[in-house]
Amino acid sequence: RNFTVRGGTRQTDLDGQTQVGRFSGGEYMNAGPARIAQWMVTLDYCRELGIPIEVFTNTNASALIYHEGMGAPVRYRTAKADVYGYVSELLAKATDQGALDSSLTGDDKQRLLAFLEGWGDIGAQHRYTGSKRRGYSVDPGAFDQAGTPLPGPPSLSDVLASGVGRHFSFEFEYEQAMLMFQPVGGMDRIPAALVRAIGPGRVRTGCAVTGITNGDNGVSVTYTRGGREQRIDADYCIAAMPPHIAARIPHNLGADVRHALTTFDVHPVGKMGLEYRSRWWETDHRIYGGITETDLDLDHVWYPSHGYHGRRGTLIGYYNTDAHAVAYGQLTPAQREARAVAQGVRIHGDKYRTELASSFSVAWHRTPHIEGGWALPTTDNIPAYVLLNQPQGRVYFAGDWLTFLVTWQAGAFDSARRVVTELHSRVLKS
Repeated sequence: RNFTVRGGTRQTDLDGQTQVGRFSGGEYMNAGPARIAQWMVTLDYCRELGIPIEVFTNTNASALIYHEGMGAPVRYRTAKADVYGYVSELLAKATDQGALDSSLTGDDKQRLLAFLEGWGDIGAQHRYTGSKRRGYSVDPGAFDQAGTPLPGPPSLSDVLASGVGRHFSFEFEYEQAMLMFQPVGGMDRIPAALVRAIGPGRVRTGCAVTGITNGDNGVSVTYTRGGREQRIDADYCIAAMPPHIAARIPHNLGADVRHALTTFDVHPVGKMGLEYRSRWWETDHRIYGGITETDLDLDHVWYPSHGYHGRRGTLIGYYNTDAHAVAYGQLTPAQREARAVAQGVRIHGDKYRTELASSFSVAWHRTPHIEGGWALPTTDNIPAYVLLNQPQGRVYFAGDWLTFLVTWQAGAFDSARRVVTELHSRVLKS
């Protein structure tokens, strides 16, 4: 769900816990979708609707990696230099010792070695002994300030044991590769612009669906709004709610449809925004956007990709899934904040606590009318996936969960466009 939390935002979860956003003017958190790949149709809508966009920094060499057992976090650039360097050394040794002779010609070996010397910065000796790519304790500057490279590197065994390399493939993913984008001012600029384009009088919010009845000549949908039961009759219905929610709504679409809606893999997801009185991650750590990765139960910490050099800023203090999301979801909002901040102090130091101004957390699996972060098709429910991608009488289903772009707004857009196109053709033929 596209949901941007601002000052004054109010939400009550399934456990009856109500939060009211206390973010300062201009501060917000995108509690749902927060980034857009440049190839996604979502950007086409931003262009058409006149929504200004800005870069979302999905990867940053100055961001951190922190795992249990580390004495201190390590910057991405440092971790990459060490992993790439040692892997290059090992592969170069294997090549020099003839271990790849059955796979490579003599020319191939020379080309591979030339690549490894550059990629891992291992030199002609084919040994990784550190690199300026790791970073500096004192940066290069004027005249005789050549810079002081970081000491190290750790041993190959220590680098492998740290497990930092498992984070590097993230930026290679087709959906995650830079450049990424976000709407200026918050992701909710997209639904707001859609409503303006459609016409506010045509959109009803705060409507909880209680029944769907498919008929020969139309569809009836009952819903409650403001405590009153109401009904709307239409020629067709496109149900865009999550499948596990739709499965619980009374309908006459048959047992196969009801069962199909229950076969998707629903994931618990949590997110917390932490507003700070200063942008200490910029001034103290020189981190401008990006994501710190950790094996703590925070999973990911996001730095804002807007408002640079401003007075305040809002981090995503955790973006976690599955067991970690369940653990935080069982806590009160105040307890979530205390736990997340205590974990964050281990990575960033005391300012993670002392500069905190306010927080807001969302446990999507405890959020009414959605009850999950996303719903994934599985290899076992292919027939259900196919069934629900077909019209059921005059009722159609749509959503990211019926695409190969689950968790992305682009999936929801593409599914909706497909259904509307099919419906248009059907009506023209009728």
